[in-house]
Amino acid sequence: MASSRGDTRKRRDAIGKRHRRWLHSIALLVVAGLIFVPVLLAVHDEAFQLDGDVLASTTTSNGGTTQTVDWDSLFNANGTTKASLPSGFGHARLDRDFATSSGGGFLTSDTTTFATGSKDILPISGWQCNFDNNTNSKVDLMNAYAADYIDPVTGDRFLYFGLERNVNTGDANVGFWFLQDNVGCQSTGGAVTFTGHHTNGDLLVVSAFTNGGTVSNITAYRWVGDDTGFLDLTPVANSGDCRAALQPAGDPICAVSNTSQISVPWLTAAKGLNPPVGHGVPTAQFFEGGIDLTQSGFGTTCFNIFIGDTRSSQSPTATLFDYAEGVLGQCASTTTTQSSTTGSQDIPAQGSPNLTVSDTATINVSGVTSFNGTVSFFLCGPSQTALTICADGQGAAIGSAQTVTANGNKTSDTVTITSAGSYCWRAVFSGDANAGVPGSRDDGTNECFTVNPRSPTLTTQAGAGPVNFGGAVTDTATLGNLAKDAGTGGIGGGSINPTAQTNAGGTITFFLYGPSTSGCGSLATGFPTAGIVVDINNGGDGTYGGANSTPPVSFTPQSPGTYHWVANYSGDSPNNNANSHNTNCNVTNEDVVVRQIPTTIKTKQDFIPNDTATVTSTSGNLVAGGSVVFSLYDNATCSGTAKYTQTVSVPGGNTFAEVNTTNTTSFKILTGYTDTPGSVTGPYSWKVVYTPAVGDTAHTGIQSACDAEKFSITYTNDPGPGSALP
Repeated sequence: MASSRGDTRKRRDAIGKRHRRWLHSIALLVVAGLIFVPVLLAVHDEAFQLDGDVLASTTTSNGGTTQTVDWDSLFNANGTTKASLPSGFGHARLDRDFATSSGGGFLTSDTTTFATGSKDILPISGWQCNFDNNTNSKVDLMNAYAADYIDPVTGDRFLYFGLERNVNTGDANVGFWFLQDNVGCQSTGGAVTFTGHHTNGDLLVVSAFTNGGTVSNITAYRWVGDDTGFLDLTPVANSGDCRAALQPAGDPICAVSNTSQISVPWLTAAKGLNPPVGHGVPTAQFFEGGIDLTQSGFGTTCFNIFIGDTRSSQSPTATLFDYAEGVLGQCASTTTTQSSTTGSQDIPAQGSPNLTVSDTATINVSGVTSFNGTVSFFLCGPSQTALTICADGQGAAIGSAQTVTANGNKTSDTVTITSAGSYCWRAVFSGDANAGVPGSRDDGTNECFTVNPRSPTLTTQAGAGPVNFGGAVTDTATLGNLAKDAGTGGIGGGSINPTAQTNAGGTITFFLYGPSTSGCGSLATGFPTAGIVVDINNGGDGTYGGANSTPPVSFTPQSPGTYHWVANYSGDSPNNNANSHNTNCNVTNEDVVVRQIPTTIKTKQDFIPNDTATVTSTSGNLVAGGSVVFSLYDNATCSGTAKYTQTVSVPGGNTFAEVNTTNTTSFKILTGYTDTPGSVTGPYSWKVVYTPAVGDTAHTGIQSACDAEKFSITYTNDPGPGSALP
């Protein structure tokens, strides 16, 4: 909170009392012959020269202390900050706010002037800037600069500030805002609203000085609250000219202007000089001041932006004219990160633990000894298109914001990744608005990684063959090395820390090509052009297809020959790639032969016995009407019952007649398929009896001799299966 005027007077009284006690102590120490100076120095007594110029070589003594540092100790001749600052100085910045023509002439155009209506009492969103083609010389700033310093003995923190204006017509009013947020504005035309916002503890310093170079007053105010807050009009510090004779001891704030023309190492511009662009700064066109932040209640506040301005009066409600802005960067924060996994890796296989990742953020804050902030972690993915950075506003929040009160590491919650894709972490440090610590985030380095889908194995096995023509051929396919499906129900409803996860799904499509002796040839005649599609129904690793699957992977070829199965796995995005097997039809496991129906042959002989007899008359012709009876016995002696008997008529009219049996089916001598080679059947005997015709008394009857006509059969049958046709 801002100090009251009474508090300010009390503080000054205390400072005066301490100063008087110090003088008394010095007298005692001198008497004792000792030299010890525990002095409480005023802002103009510190190492920095507040003497109305920029050169350390014009050292003056104020209050008994010789200052050794001035603005030229901090900046190079081109206005850049020196690589190594004097002891105690942490930050310094010079901002040039004028333009020159190609020939080096002064231009009155300016891209950073306040638009009408901008006032210190307004929030930043109430400020506007515009482009001014012809800035009024009296209010036109040339350069503005600021630096911070810490007293090595007391630890007090100080801010020093200065500016140059173009002309010293009349008295001048100037101000400096010291802001914690990255406030800024620039216009190439009309009015543009400032970006950024007020932060509790922003500091406004306003001052008035005469055209002779004497500072009449300098006052500091505090902004209370955020951008919806207000400027507390109770001063936190108030004083006047820094010249020792004009200042009380221990004063926390003062300012000074040049009472004669000075020179600066860097380029500036002054309307009254010829040429105007050079290094000279006439009387009352240079202003500088300082404030003890610690004494004024800002000892733990960091200021990152300074804005020097010209104004219609010292009042906080004054109209604002020109401004120059610089980045002081008193406080800074960096957030560097390291993901637990980087680069590229495959999503784990079905039986393996899921992938887990985390992020570690290293927070480093400079400029203050204590702060209170948070770090939040976010994870973009799995659809991160550019593996460079997780953009602000993107990604899922991982866990709650973690409190950060000291430099060091913070590690996110560990999360489970179940989807292939591209991921990037983001770590965001909030900063501490009350201490002026800006927030920061990682730059994407070491924050991105890729999770690749798996490439499953696919092996196949055709059903056993050969298969007889008219029979069905079958195929099976075995999937392996699959990852589980991406989970669901997790962070953002997605696959990070999922609540549910299943085995991989997808389909296997089977095709049958042939018949062909090499290569695939054409799709088998009648086979579905879309193939036989088997849904694996989130079964993951396993064997699919065959005659009993749904639908069956079975087909009956329409012609004999060699056929070839081909199997294609669809994959299951995003975690499993597709795969095909035997696309060239050269895997023997996928070949099946459909052959012609084979035949076998075996033989067994059947013998049908017949007999022939010739009846001859030794004198005269035979008389028709006689007969011959043929009888066959299954022995060699014509005994027993005849197996076959046939009576044949004998014609007459000739001295002889030849007759025979006509057995075709009445009696057969049978053999067997399995009879051994050289088998014998028999013996058999024929008995043949001739009986003359009735009334033929001229001829006698006669019969064959049984032991004369007999037979046995030796045979060999073919038991099969036969041999191929030539």
